[in-house]
Amino acid sequence: MIKSNAMLDAKGLACPMPIVKTKKAIKELGAGEVIEVQATDKGSKADMKAWATGSGHHYLGTIEENGVLKHYIRKATAEEEKAEKQHPHVVSNEELVNVMEHEKDAVILDVRESAEYAFGHIPGAVSLPLGELNGRLNELKQDSSVYVVCRTGTRSDLAAQKLTEEGFKNVINVLPGMSEWQGPITKLEG
Repeated sequence: MIKSNAMLDAKGLACPMPIVKTKKAIKELGAGEVIEVQATDKGSKADMKAWATGSGHHYLGTIEENGVLKHYIRKATAEEEKAEKQHPHVVSNEELVNVMEHEKDAVILDVRESAEYAFGHIPGAVSLPLGELNGRLNELKQDSSVYVVCRTGTRSDLAAQKLTEEGFKNVINVLPGMSEWQGPITKLEG
Protein backbone atom coordinates (compact mmCIF):
# COMPACT_ATOMS: atom_id res chain seq x y z
CA MET A 1 0.00 0.00 0.00
CA ILE A 2 1.24 3.45 -0.93
CA LYS A 3 1.31 6.01 1.86
CA SER A 4 -0.46 9.29 1.22
CA ASN A 5 -1.28 12.27 3.42
CA ALA A 6 -4.83 12.66 2.13
CA MET A 7 -7.39 10.75 0.08
CA LEU A 8 -9.99 12.28 -2.24
CA ASP A 9 -12.98 10.26 -3.44
CA ALA A 10 -13.81 11.31 -7.01
CA LYS A 11 -15.40 7.99 -8.00
CA GLY A 12 -18.39 8.32 -10.31
CA LEU A 13 -17.43 11.84 -11.39
CA ALA A 14 -16.73 12.79 -15.00
CA CYS A 15 -14.39 15.43 -16.40
CA PRO A 16 -13.77 18.08 -15.22
CA MET A 17 -14.90 17.25 -11.66
CA PRO A 18 -11.98 15.01 -10.57
CA ILE A 19 -9.60 17.86 -11.48
CA VAL A 20 -11.80 20.53 -9.89
CA LYS A 21 -11.99 18.58 -6.62
CA THR A 22 -8.25 17.79 -6.70
CA LYS A 23 -7.36 21.48 -7.16
CA LYS A 24 -9.41 22.32 -4.09
CA ALA A 25 -8.13 19.42 -1.96
CA ILE A 26 -4.45 19.93 -2.79
CA LYS A 27 -4.64 23.48 -1.39
CA GLU A 28 -5.17 21.93 2.06
CA LEU A 29 -1.93 19.93 1.88
CA GLY A 30 1.51 21.06 2.91
CA ALA A 31 4.30 21.28 0.34
CA GLY A 32 5.71 17.84 -0.42
CA GLU A 33 2.65 15.98 0.88
CA VAL A 34 0.94 13.37 -1.29
CA ILE A 35 -2.74 13.08 -2.16
CA GLU A 36 -4.39 9.90 -3.41
CA VAL A 37 -7.28 10.67 -5.76
CA GLN A 38 -9.64 7.77 -6.38
CA ALA A 39 -11.57 8.02 -9.66
CA THR A 40 -13.49 5.77 -12.02
CA ASP A 41 -13.36 8.06 -15.10
CA LYS A 42 -10.83 6.39 -17.42
CA GLY A 43 -9.92 9.77 -18.91
CA SER A 44 -8.82 11.01 -15.51
CA LYS A 45 -5.39 9.37 -15.89
CA ALA A 46 -4.36 11.67 -18.74
CA ASP A 47 -6.22 14.60 -17.16
CA MET A 48 -4.49 14.27 -13.76
CA LYS A 49 -1.05 13.89 -15.30
CA ALA A 50 -1.51 16.91 -17.60
CA TRP A 51 -2.98 19.09 -14.84
CA ALA A 52 -0.31 18.17 -12.27
CA THR A 53 2.52 18.76 -14.74
CA GLY A 54 1.03 22.05 -15.92
CA SER A 55 0.57 23.37 -12.40
CA GLY A 56 4.01 22.31 -11.13
CA HIS A 57 2.79 19.49 -8.88
CA HIS A 58 4.47 16.10 -9.23
CA TYR A 59 2.33 13.38 -10.81
CA LEU A 60 3.72 10.23 -9.21
CA GLY A 61 1.61 7.65 -11.01
CA THR A 62 -1.66 5.76 -11.15
CA ILE A 63 -2.56 2.28 -9.94
CA GLU A 64 -5.79 0.57 -11.01
CA GLU A 65 -7.52 -1.71 -8.50
CA ASN A 66 -10.94 -3.25 -9.18
CA GLY A 67 -11.92 -0.56 -11.69
CA VAL A 68 -10.79 2.31 -9.45
CA LEU A 69 -7.91 4.49 -10.59
CA LYS A 70 -5.75 5.66 -7.68
CA HIS A 71 -3.79 8.74 -8.76
CA TYR A 72 -0.89 9.91 -6.59
CA ILE A 73 0.18 13.55 -6.74
CA ARG A 74 2.81 15.30 -4.63
CA LYS A 75 2.05 18.94 -3.83
CA ALA A 76 4.68 21.33 -5.16
CA THR A 77 6.67 23.66 -2.97
CA ALA A 78 6.05 27.39 -3.52
CA GLU A 79 9.15 27.50 -5.75
CA GLU A 80 7.97 24.56 -7.88
CA GLU A 81 4.36 25.61 -8.27
CA LYS A 82 3.48 27.29 -11.55
CA ALA A 83 0.70 29.74 -12.11
CA GLU A 84 -1.97 27.73 -13.84
CA LYS A 85 -2.22 28.99 -17.36
CA GLN A 86 -4.96 28.74 -19.90
CA HIS A 87 -4.66 28.65 -23.66
CA PRO A 88 -5.24 32.25 -24.84
CA HIS A 89 -7.02 31.51 -28.13
CA VAL A 90 -10.64 30.43 -27.73
CA VAL A 91 -13.87 30.38 -29.71
CA SER A 92 -17.42 29.68 -28.63
CA ASN A 93 -19.43 26.70 -29.83
CA GLU A 94 -21.43 29.08 -32.02
CA GLU A 95 -18.26 30.51 -33.58
CA LEU A 96 -17.09 26.98 -34.39
CA VAL A 97 -20.32 26.31 -36.32
CA ASN A 98 -19.48 29.40 -38.42
CA VAL A 99 -15.91 28.14 -38.94
CA MET A 100 -17.28 24.77 -40.11
CA GLU A 101 -19.35 26.55 -42.76
CA HIS A 102 -16.60 28.86 -44.07
CA GLU A 103 -13.17 27.34 -43.28
CA LYS A 104 -13.11 24.00 -45.10
CA ASP A 105 -9.46 23.22 -44.25
CA ALA A 106 -9.91 23.66 -40.49
CA VAL A 107 -9.29 20.58 -38.34
CA ILE A 108 -11.67 19.85 -35.48
CA LEU A 109 -9.76 17.77 -32.93
CA ASP A 110 -11.89 15.91 -30.36
CA VAL A 111 -9.72 14.96 -27.36
CA ARG A 112 -12.40 13.10 -25.40
CA GLU A 113 -12.17 9.36 -24.84
CA SER A 114 -13.17 7.19 -27.81
CA ALA A 115 -16.42 6.07 -26.14
CA GLU A 116 -17.46 9.70 -25.59
CA TYR A 117 -16.69 10.43 -29.24
CA ALA A 118 -18.65 7.40 -30.49
CA PHE A 119 -21.85 8.46 -28.72
CA GLY A 120 -21.85 11.95 -30.21
CA HIS A 121 -19.29 14.06 -32.06
CA ILE A 122 -19.03 16.95 -34.49
CA PRO A 123 -19.19 15.64 -38.09
CA GLY A 124 -15.68 15.34 -39.53
CA ALA A 125 -13.95 15.74 -36.16
CA VAL A 126 -10.73 13.79 -35.65
CA SER A 127 -10.79 11.60 -32.52
CA LEU A 128 -7.50 11.76 -30.62
CA PRO A 129 -7.94 11.25 -26.85
CA LEU A 130 -5.81 13.52 -24.67
CA GLY A 131 -3.91 10.53 -23.25
CA GLU A 132 -2.78 9.55 -26.77
CA LEU A 133 -1.90 13.05 -28.00
CA ASN A 134 1.86 12.91 -27.42
CA GLY A 135 2.26 9.68 -29.37
CA ARG A 136 0.09 10.76 -32.29
CA LEU A 137 1.11 14.38 -32.96
CA ASN A 138 2.48 13.32 -36.34
CA GLU A 139 -1.12 12.68 -37.51
CA LEU A 140 -1.78 16.43 -37.50
CA LYS A 141 -0.42 19.16 -39.76
CA GLN A 142 1.35 21.90 -37.82
CA ASP A 143 0.26 24.62 -40.25
CA SER A 144 -3.48 23.78 -40.12
CA SER A 145 -6.01 25.67 -38.03
CA VAL A 146 -6.80 23.21 -35.22
CA TYR A 147 -9.98 23.68 -33.17
CA VAL A 148 -9.74 21.52 -30.05
CA VAL A 149 -12.91 20.29 -28.35
CA CYS A 150 -13.77 18.10 -25.35
CA ARG A 151 -16.81 17.87 -23.09
CA THR A 152 -16.30 21.04 -21.03
CA GLY A 153 -13.12 22.77 -22.24
CA THR A 154 -10.71 21.42 -19.64
CA ARG A 155 -9.04 18.63 -21.61
CA SER A 156 -9.17 20.70 -24.79
CA ASP A 157 -7.36 23.53 -22.98
CA LEU A 158 -4.58 21.15 -21.91
CA ALA A 159 -4.37 19.72 -25.45
CA ALA A 160 -4.29 23.21 -27.02
CA GLN A 161 -1.39 24.19 -24.75
CA LYS A 162 0.47 20.99 -25.66
CA LEU A 163 -0.04 21.50 -29.40
CA THR A 164 1.22 25.08 -29.14
CA GLU A 165 4.29 23.92 -27.18
CA GLU A 166 4.96 21.41 -29.98
CA GLY A 167 5.03 24.13 -32.64
CA PHE A 168 1.46 24.16 -33.95
CA LYS A 169 0.78 27.71 -35.13
CA ASN A 170 -3.00 28.18 -35.06
CA VAL A 171 -4.60 26.27 -32.19
CA ILE A 172 -7.96 27.33 -30.78
CA ASN A 173 -9.79 25.91 -27.74
CA VAL A 174 -13.57 25.53 -28.16
CA LEU A 175 -15.65 26.56 -25.13
CA PRO A 176 -17.77 25.28 -23.51
CA GLY A 177 -17.46 22.18 -25.69
CA MET A 178 -19.68 19.19 -26.27
CA SER A 179 -21.61 19.52 -23.00
CA GLU A 180 -23.48 22.46 -24.54
CA TRP A 181 -23.02 21.72 -28.26
CA GLN A 182 -26.09 22.71 -30.33
CA GLY A 183 -24.54 22.34 -33.80
CA PRO A 184 -24.55 19.33 -36.11
CA ILE A 185 -23.72 16.01 -34.47
CA THR A 186 -22.99 12.45 -35.56
CA LYS A 187 -24.09 9.72 -33.16
CA LEU A 188 -23.49 6.00 -32.96
CA GLU A 189 -26.52 4.21 -34.36
CA GLY A 190 -27.84 1.36 -32.32
